[in-house]
Amino acid sequence: LAGNEHGDPIHQLEYRISRLEGVLRLNKMITESGGKIFATNGKKADFDGTVEKCKEAGGSIATPRSPGENDAILYFVKYFNTYAYLGIKQSLIPGRFQLLNGAQLSYTNWYSNEPSGKGEE
Repeated sequence: LAGNEHGDPIHQLEYRISRLEGVLRLNKMITESGGKIFATNGKKADFDGTVEKCKEAGGSIATPRSPGENDAILYFVKYFNTYAYLGIKQSLIPGRFQLLNGAQLSYTNWYSNEPSGKGEE
């Protein structure tokens, strides 16, 4: 942006970020919930690759902590017609899950009789 076309440098950055977010939304690459931005590159990867790409982007793998955040992740699942990895893992107790850092889950939204590990959780 040239000169003071959009005000001071902070306003210029806000304007540019807003434009970039708009383009990403149009391309179904980002969505928001609860002040968090959820993003995808739309490519398939394994769990470890997904965790690494999220770190490279300055974020972390999605871990839904509310119905709205769960819906944000579901948006990508439906749009790309695929599954999504989440930032949780099975604990040492079979059938129980925890955050990747070992903390307890504060939100779950499993289907009845899930998780079963068969892809329909």
